[in-house]
Amino acid sequence: MRRFRARTAASALLATALLASLTSCSGGGDGNGDGTVTLDYYSLAWQKESVAANKRLVARWNKTHPKVKVRYVQGSWDTVHDQLLTSFEGGEAPDIIHDDASDLTDFAYGGYLADLRGLLPEKLRADIPQRTWDSVTMNGGKVYGVPFSQEPRVIVANKKLLEKSGVRIPTAAKPWTWDEFEKVSRDLTVKGKRFGTVWTMKEPVKQSVNLSLSTGGEIFTEKRTDDGPKNEVRFDRRDSAVSELINRQVNKDRTAPRSGLGMAGSDALPGFFAGKYATVPLNYSFRQQVKQQAPDGFEWTVLPMPRGDGPGQNAQGVVPQTLSVSEESAHKRAAAKFIAYMSEPTHMAELAKGDWILPTGREALEDPALNRTKDGWRVGVDTAKTLRPSPTLGVRGYAEWSDKIATPAFQRYYNGDTSRAGLARSLTHDGNLILDRYQR
Repeated sequence: MRRFRARTAASALLATALLASLTSCSGGGDGNGDGTVTLDYYSLAWQKESVAANKRLVARWNKTHPKVKVRYVQGSWDTVHDQLLTSFEGGEAPDIIHDDASDLTDFAYGGYLADLRGLLPEKLRADIPQRTWDSVTMNGGKVYGVPFSQEPRVIVANKKLLEKSGVRIPTAAKPWTWDEFEKVSRDLTVKGKRFGTVWTMKEPVKQSVNLSLSTGGEIFTEKRTDDGPKNEVRFDRRDSAVSELINRQVNKDRTAPRSGLGMAGSDALPGFFAGKYATVPLNYSFRQQVKQQAPDGFEWTVLPMPRGDGPGQNAQGVVPQTLSVSEESAHKRAAAKFIAYMSEPTHMAELAKGDWILPTGREALEDPALNRTKDGWRVGVDTAKTLRPSPTLGVRGYAEWSDKIATPAFQRYYNGDTSRAGLARSLTHDGNLILDRYQR
């Protein structure tokens, strides 16, 4: 996800390198003099299986579309925003852009992305749920990308420890409540030897906001004003319930280690394999690392995230990956056809398998390979209907709020250095000053 920050020297160099690579390829899509059009496809695939899946599909397209060729351009998640911004401002943007929905807001309002309404086949529009389309719809109902994949959060658990404890094993149909999860974490904790869980909070904001949906929260809400609807930050008990639970587990119950607060997901895996943590909430794609790195004889299982006690509180926010078309592309309709091709159900499923995540389309979700019980695939598919667009999507000023206000505020709170009231004041008072500036 994009960061609101001054461009570092390293990211500037990478951005310049992208611009140079696109320029050397004649920029965005071009004509070759013989009626053939060549489109640049900027891909953020990085896992070996995912890169291979993307390149296979590009090769198939090129074999069957003699008049519209696609050129694969490799990008990086670490510097995607700066790279794209430089290419947009330099007039050398790729025609087809792989990104995620959190990065589209500034580009959409800046006029860099094409409105895809009228360019996509109705079959594709109907196959992806409307709630998922909402994640890429903004600025007066314009559609700025096709949300083709998504990644929920799940719990990866030590299967032997879980079965030995005698606790109820949750299912997607009946997940643990958050109260149950707290009790299970206490049951699985052995003082001085093992923690019931570990919260990896190197980037605390996305988890805190997206999991708030499971207790009826949103954190970002919309208010009606004389100037039209405007976003604002709210942090009442519905919004803070999961954050308060994490704080209790770290600072009161000691069922989660404080050291986890500075970890990324992969940092927790060695301790998990060594039996130091019984469960680990992780992004769905981390199953691949678990499978690859688990020592011989280590048994693990995948569980759905807990839910709130109230009706409808079985949800979590997600940020879909997207395929967009540059506004400056001279071949928008051809670029949209390639996106539709990549989003066909069999292709969407192929891309999801390569990334170890979920497709957004209903038909792709029925792919047998995604519905295996092995490696937790079925758990993910069964939770797909509970996924909702992150409340952060489409909020102008979110990136600055996240980096300048929310990240340090949540870090202080989870470390026990401020109260819930102090956290709420920072998120709402200081946060709304930022949002108001963007919405004048």
